[in-house]
Amino acid sequence: MTLDQTLILSILAASIGLFLWGRWRHDMVALAALLACVFTGLIPGQEAFAGFGHGAVITVACVLILSRGLQSTGAIDVLAQKLLPKEAGLAVGIALLTALGAFLSAFMNNVGALALLMPVAIQLARKQETPPGMVLMPLAFGTILGGMTTLIGTPPNLIVSGFRADLSGEPFRMFDYSPVGALVALTGVVFITLIGWRLVPRREPAGAESFDTGHYLTEVRVTEKNKVVGKPLREAEDLLDKDEAQIVGLVRNDLRVQAPNPARVLRAGDILVLEAEPEALSAVLSSLGLALEEDVDTGSEDDAGDAVSKDEKQDKENDKDSGDDSGSALQEWAALPGSTLLGRSASDIRLRSRFGINLLAVSRQGKRSVKRLRSIRVRAGDVLLLQGSSDAISAFGKEFGCIPLAERSIGVPDKGKAALGVSIMGLAILAAAIGWVPAAVAFAAGVLGFMVSGVLPLRSVYEAIDWPVIVLLAAMIPVAGVMASTGAADLLAKLLLENVAGGSAVAAVVLLMVITMTLSDFMNNAATAAVMCQIAISSAGVLSVNPDTLLMAVAIGASCSFLTPIGHQNNTLILGPGGFRFGDYWRLGLPMEVIVVLVGTPLLLWVWPL
Repeated sequence: MTLDQTLILSILAASIGLFLWGRWRHDMVALAALLACVFTGLIPGQEAFAGFGHGAVITVACVLILSRGLQSTGAIDVLAQKLLPKEAGLAVGIALLTALGAFLSAFMNNVGALALLMPVAIQLARKQETPPGMVLMPLAFGTILGGMTTLIGTPPNLIVSGFRADLSGEPFRMFDYSPVGALVALTGVVFITLIGWRLVPRREPAGAESFDTGHYLTEVRVTEKNKVVGKPLREAEDLLDKDEAQIVGLVRNDLRVQAPNPARVLRAGDILVLEAEPEALSAVLSSLGLALEEDVDTGSEDDAGDAVSKDEKQDKENDKDSGDDSGSALQEWAALPGSTLLGRSASDIRLRSRFGINLLAVSRQGKRSVKRLRSIRVRAGDVLLLQGSSDAISAFGKEFGCIPLAERSIGVPDKGKAALGVSIMGLAILAAAIGWVPAAVAFAAGVLGFMVSGVLPLRSVYEAIDWPVIVLLAAMIPVAGVMASTGAADLLAKLLLENVAGGSAVAAVVLLMVITMTLSDFMNNAATAAVMCQIAISSAGVLSVNPDTLLMAVAIGASCSFLTPIGHQNNTLILGPGGFRFGDYWRLGLPMEVIVVLVGTPLLLWVWPL
């Protein structure tokens, strides 16, 4: 083994370890691997960022933008409304939802497809009086399966196509994946709808009705001798933190203020609306010297006009959402995997002062919490129970990348734009499918069409791009290239073929698919595809067989992450809403992966013969 081979394999092993550890975001790990290759001389400095111009990277970015445009016009909502019946049994509803999710994810970002259908799935579960996870997991797996059917269905397919272009000068085209991918996906969807959904663990998530927040809400009066009199509200909240309680409202002069501004100064006679665990209530009252308030008539904003002083008017202006709480809403929102909220708390984003919203509870992997909510850092899949005006909560969700778990009204703001968006997307797919222009050019033209026609507002174009995924792809492509240039890929291929596959080409196909699938269950599937493609190409050279067969095996394996909630973004997204735990996925996921291998292997050997 040469020094360069040792270096790249060491960097690769460290990267995989960091991916599995999960402490660093995947784009950080990929960028660290790229820079390590540069600093060790494996990649020339002037070529370090060539991956950002790779066709696969450009195509992924364009498809994300086009997907956002189709969502914003309401075109997908209309499709869902027409295809999904209003009244359907559980089995029929799961079948239709899973099939529709698979179809949509073949042509748009599969996270977006799942996000659009999640409220419908939860509504179906509630109508059938069954845990929502029984519907959400089949839907999530269906959207993952659908991604393997086209070039743009999932980033790994684009990665595989790029490596094929580097090898033979001709990339895989739009529907080259369909003969195998569509049949595998169809088999998977049929299994899910007939048998698989029954294997899903029955978990009760922390929905709005099961958070039981009313049980924790208590009104207390601030007395003249109280130590918080004359101090800002935030100081009282800091004192309450140690007792695991929070202030969610304030009543002053018969005026009820929802989500009061932390800068508001407390006065004698104020009534604070507290949320606390029952066992912590006594400690809360004693720590601040507060007294329970009983039979408080909060009045209304209209009746309090003459009683409000100048100071009160100033306080009212300081509050983002004040007045009576007749317009208050209690809504559940889930944090998307790419949300800008991840790793931040309610205090970090000034949720109350900016939006006038209370965070009442958080559900994480089926566990409910109202403890120290202001400091809880949000993770992907967390369910947030929010209280505030519907408009304020919607603005928050849009800004931070969260989705509602309640049924949304389905409508089309502009039918003309919806039709135009579908037409532009269709032309881009057609141009890529028949080879008029490369896929990256076709979809870039589609993005320009969206921008010129106003299908997607210009301000939303770059917001639609999942930049961590783009950085990941752009960084890992050169790193994977080093594996080929140093001979490390050939070394690993020979090791696997001689010691595991026994020199059999068919065994090599199965081995590559299983290894790729296993890695994808624990690390980003695009990064997995980039690494395994080089091994597949080297294995084809050693065995003197058609490299397309092995590359397609990698594509299928990278598109099938079913065993864990971290292998695919869609698995992560249903973690909180479904009330799932880490170990719940294998019950349906393991049979799914076995089916993929059993069905996918003979199809590969038939469609792409060795």
